[in-house]
Amino acid sequence: MIRGKKLVVILPAYNAAKTLKKTYDEIPFDIVDDVVLVDDKSSDDTAELGRKIGIKHIIVHEENKGYGGNQKSCYNKALELNADIVVMLHPDYQYTPKLIESMAYLIANDVYPVVIGSRILGKGARKGGMPLIKYVANRFLTLTQNILMNQKLSEYHTGYRMFSKEVLEDINFNINSDDFIFDNQMLAQIFYKGHEIAEITCPTKYFDDASSINLQRSSIYGLGVLKVSWMYFFNKLGLVKSKIFHQK
Repeated sequence: MIRGKKLVVILPAYNAAKTLKKTYDEIPFDIVDDVVLVDDKSSDDTAELGRKIGIKHIIVHEENKGYGGNQKSCYNKALELNADIVVMLHPDYQYTPKLIESMAYLIANDVYPVVIGSRILGKGARKGGMPLIKYVANRFLTLTQNILMNQKLSEYHTGYRMFSKEVLEDINFNINSDDFIFDNQMLAQIFYKGHEIAEITCPTKYFDDASSINLQRSSIYGLGVLKVSWMYFFNKLGLVKSKIFHQK
């Protein structure tokens, strides 16, 4: 526990057998109470390996539910385990587990209710191998989102995120998409509810075994990001009433 609060790590996994153990071994178990692994119908032995290395809470989807659908299972299980703080850590080792302590103290000490690891603060993104086209797209989308949502995040597209229980219970993440746009919908919901988000500089690694989406999926994701941002903007003006912001 950390400051008397239960900390649960969630691992949304898909074909992560090659990197799962390396990720798991760096989790700071002096403060982490539980780990939840959700295997989204992998074709490798991700779930079996998870059992071998000692993960107690493993959910295996009988059908592939997508990146967002995987996260829904993760967060619901963490809340079921009475987590006070939940951190999403990708098991592909793209983000270092060594930042969990620094991020957790911001929430445990009631400084911020949400903390994300930003690859853009500093020079972590390009230094870690982020392709130039993805970097440019990240900067364009982030600028647009900040303008439409009146925020100042350095990026909205990191997969390294930590939440207080109160925030997870305050938003209806289960109504969001099962696809990659889930991440952006979730941040938009958090801002819409008036919660603040802190950022911490996070190095990242791009390598063959790290997960990534192709150009077509990236384009669909980018259009989805713009749609969510405009939805947020029009909802704040009271011109529309979208269910992701108003239905609980």
